[in-house]
Amino acid sequence: MSIVIYHNPKCSKSRQTLQLLEQNGVTPEVIHYMDAPPSADTLRDLLGKLGMTSPRELMRTKEDEYKQLGLADAGKTDAELLAAMSAHPRLMERPVVVNGERAALGRPPENVLEIL
Repeated sequence: MSIVIYHNPKCSKSRQTLQLLEQNGVTPEVIHYMDAPPSADTLRDLLGKLGMTSPRELMRTKEDEYKQLGLADAGKTDAELLAAMSAHPRLMERPVVVNGERAALGRPPENVLEIL
């Protein structure tokens, strides 16, 4: 089974997580999600694998897009939040590492060791 990392090379935590995987003998499939944003369905699948119940748990709430799009509005549906993350991938917390039916957020990078 292949391990996948949703990676942003501009993010230090993402780079550290990728390096940690490689140090542990893992050569993951690297998805540069800023260039190829995940669909709303893929994001929904990631939430399930991460054990998260709301898209907000995977959102970077300090990004300008979060404020500009009014995503703090509690009336926003999960579908609206997922669509916003797909359209604006910077809103997605990073990195996410997937191993089969399990996933972990690399914050801190050591979190991903639990799913290897």
